[in-house]
Amino acid sequence: MSAAIAALASYGSDSEPDSDIEARTDADPDATAHLRPPAAGGNMKLVLLNSAPDVAVKEDVETGLHIDPSVKEVMYNPNYETMFSPEFGPINPFKTQQMAAHRNMLSGYAEPAHVSDFMFEQQRRTFSTFGYALDPSIDNSQPVSTTYIGAIEKAEKNKGLTVFETATKKTEKRKKLKGGDASDIDGFLGPWAKYIDEKEVAKPSEEEQKELDEINAKRQKRGKHEEDAPADEKTILHVKEMYDYQGRSYLHIPQDVGVNLRSSNVPDKCYLPKKQIHIWSGHTKGVSAIRLFPVSGHLLLSCSMDCKIKLWEVYNERRCLRTFVGHSKAVRDICFNNAGTQFLSAAYDRYLKLWDTETGQCISRFTNRKVPYCVKFNPDEDKQNLFVAGMSDKKIVQWDIRSGEVVQEYDRHLGAVNTITFVDENRRFVSTSDDKSLRVWEWDIPVDFKYIAEPSMHSMPAVTLSPNGKWLACQSMDNQILIFGAQNRFRLNKKKIFKGHMVAGYACQVDFSPDMSYVVSGDADGKLNIWDWKTTKLYHRIKAHDKVCISALWHPHETSKVITCGWDGQIKLWD
Repeated sequence: MSAAIAALASYGSDSEPDSDIEARTDADPDATAHLRPPAAGGNMKLVLLNSAPDVAVKEDVETGLHIDPSVKEVMYNPNYETMFSPEFGPINPFKTQQMAAHRNMLSGYAEPAHVSDFMFEQQRRTFSTFGYALDPSIDNSQPVSTTYIGAIEKAEKNKGLTVFETATKKTEKRKKLKGGDASDIDGFLGPWAKYIDEKEVAKPSEEEQKELDEINAKRQKRGKHEEDAPADEKTILHVKEMYDYQGRSYLHIPQDVGVNLRSSNVPDKCYLPKKQIHIWSGHTKGVSAIRLFPVSGHLLLSCSMDCKIKLWEVYNERRCLRTFVGHSKAVRDICFNNAGTQFLSAAYDRYLKLWDTETGQCISRFTNRKVPYCVKFNPDEDKQNLFVAGMSDKKIVQWDIRSGEVVQEYDRHLGAVNTITFVDENRRFVSTSDDKSLRVWEWDIPVDFKYIAEPSMHSMPAVTLSPNGKWLACQSMDNQILIFGAQNRFRLNKKKIFKGHMVAGYACQVDFSPDMSYVVSGDADGKLNIWDWKTTKLYHRIKAHDKVCISALWHPHETSKVITCGWDGQIKLWD
């Protein structure tokens, strides 16, 4: 053990310098201090070494000490931001003059001042009225010439009074009646007596009454419209013989067309029409509506903006049979009764007229001095004497043909009524209006029991009931055809929305194919659009008219015949 200690002592003695270490470290003795063993025996002192270069103090880094670009040797460890920061002078050169200016608010500098709202408004009005106001930066105890700004001469003249202080005061006050004393009133004899010149109202004499009647008659005449009297009705027959050898008129359903024209005869399968096969031309202006003869559809009734109504053949020679002339303005709507023997017409001359289909005679006239927009017979057999019309004054008016009087008014809409459609086995009817709503009514009850109006809804000026009576197709003004359930809840069917046509601003009539396979509609470009009912896909589009195609009807007993009419004055048959 003692030999080992002696060997260690001889190894660590200072008498034998390490030539290699001394050769490597000639200058700095501290550089090799950590390599030498501690001296034997004495107190051991640990030498602290710092091999890293000097680093800038924390204060210099925090204050943003920048490196001089001319220095080639950096004596501390700068961070990345310090090394690559831009060179700035004593003033930031990137600040605009407005940014560098002194300010105490976002928009600039506001001089602090404490003025009440009343004082500010008082001085503002005084300045706008008289041209002078107090200078807020000067003490008011000084003379007027120094305390006011603006028109100082006027301020001295008015002694610095404000606009409120210079107002003239009323010196005289009204005398109040004390204790009900009315003796000062001229001609007053007492609280229960009459005035001196007071006269009792009496019936005018015969001469005075005549004068009053003349004045009232003139007033009523002045307020009347120029076209109060209905236009003269006449009819023109365009065929040589009105009756055939058996005494049958054109109302008789032909038996030689090869189709069993019964009401239950619905085609099993309908097909898309492809080509035009006939044009009925006779109207000189745009056609506004067309209606097929009830049940059979062998006759076609059309009304036009040329104030005329025409009856056409659908089969055989397709002639124009009769023209009905009796309106002084454009005819807007027409409607057959169940048998087809009579029809109603509604025109802009504010008249509704009932016509005999066979003879062309005008049976009766109806008006309430408002424009009728649509007209419909009640489809029930026992109510064929009643019809309803949607008017421009927001009302639906019900007339009785026998008496010629209004028997009911449905007044709940907020805009002109555009359509009336009977649903639910004719117990109810649906109306649409310019107020962008849809209302459902019970017959003869003037309060709607169902009101449908959504913020996203548009006006729906054309409505058609489906052949099975379950759906209502509504032409919406946002270029869509919306489908509402026609039974019970009248909910919108969101899966059945037909798009792809342009109808905004036009009341283009919609129709269904008899087998419910297709939906047809015209559009503003004069095209006939055909959609598939199940998929709502636009199947076919035909350029039908030069102007707006306002109506499209699918023949109830034909598989692929569609009739269209447009504002070019033509009615076309497609197959």
